[in-house]
Amino acid sequence: MILLLTALFLIVIAFLVIRLYPSFGAAPKEERLSRIQQSPNYSNGQFQNPVKTKMQIGDVPFFKLMKEFLSNNENRIPQSPIAVLPIEKSSFHQDSSEMSICWLGHSTLLIKIDGKLILTDPVFSQRVSPFSFLGTKAFAYSENYSLEDLPEVDLVLISHDHYDHLDYQTIKKLSKKKAPFLTALGIGAHLERWGIAPERITELDWGETFWLTNQVSLTATPARHFSGRGLTNRFSTLWASWVISGSSKRLFFGADSGYFPGFKTLGEKYGPFDIAMLECGQYSPYWPFIHMSPEETLQAAADLKAQAVLPIHWAKYKLSIHPWTEPVERLLAASNQQQITIATPSIGEIFTLDDTLPQKRWWAKEIN
Repeated sequence: MILLLTALFLIVIAFLVIRLYPSFGAAPKEERLSRIQQSPNYSNGQFQNPVKTKMQIGDVPFFKLMKEFLSNNENRIPQSPIAVLPIEKSSFHQDSSEMSICWLGHSTLLIKIDGKLILTDPVFSQRVSPFSFLGTKAFAYSENYSLEDLPEVDLVLISHDHYDHLDYQTIKKLSKKKAPFLTALGIGAHLERWGIAPERITELDWGETFWLTNQVSLTATPARHFSGRGLTNRFSTLWASWVISGSSKRLFFGADSGYFPGFKTLGEKYGPFDIAMLECGQYSPYWPFIHMSPEETLQAAADLKAQAVLPIHWAKYKLSIHPWTEPVERLLAASNQQQITIATPSIGEIFTLDDTLPQKRWWAKEIN
């Protein structure tokens, strides 16, 4: 009886924490819920992947996986701080029609296109977790980026609601700014709870387009992934990749996705792309359908008809069990089979598509 009461007590406590602690976000209601329920990508009470998708292969050996995850063998985290470049605010506000990109680690990017500055999946917390004291910790950088280091942006783009893409503390700070938010269906509820005014939020379903200006548009497109910030709300909000189009350049921001035939469909419909920013990291043989291997990343870029690929979703957090530099090394090894340029800028480096893309192996000195 005592054990039963203890278990019930713990369940109630867990429920209250998830319900009341703000970083877990909020469930969509009223108008947002109505839009979700009308989506062709929503059925049986949840969003559906574009193809049938298992979250993992068979029975994942939990204790073996945890032992591997907690191990720092095989260079799974950098042994010294990664040398990153300071953010040059003034560079983003110079009068120039050049399109420029600055990767800040993982999936956070500053993208300047036709004079407008877009910030993707801004995550600056040390841990990607609902709690600041729990969860995997960010790799040590020579300079810790913060929202205060960034120039003023014209749009914040959120791909999905996982903690390594939607950061409560960063959003709270952005609530004091003026930039609008663009995201996928359902995520606006989280943003509103964290102080973003409803009129600043636009939610899109796959195939819908938002016009930032009469030259710059962003279209939500399918991805093979999932969503959820709590124990019971998986698939309750939509996840998306994004086509970013300007007057002369077209980019693809893939965010998180397993490989699927839809990349070829997207390439035929929206391509070719000047560059595709695709996940390259946090893959595992235990979950091969929701994250791509580096070789699949390259195939996805080819399917998209991309001239170049910028590997993202690596070099900041250990969210899987591979060595931290393995993703980019495998991608470069596979690139010999495809005529696609691999851009490897240093973290914090600004580069343009009108110049030769950066291709230095900056991570090599971090592991020697």
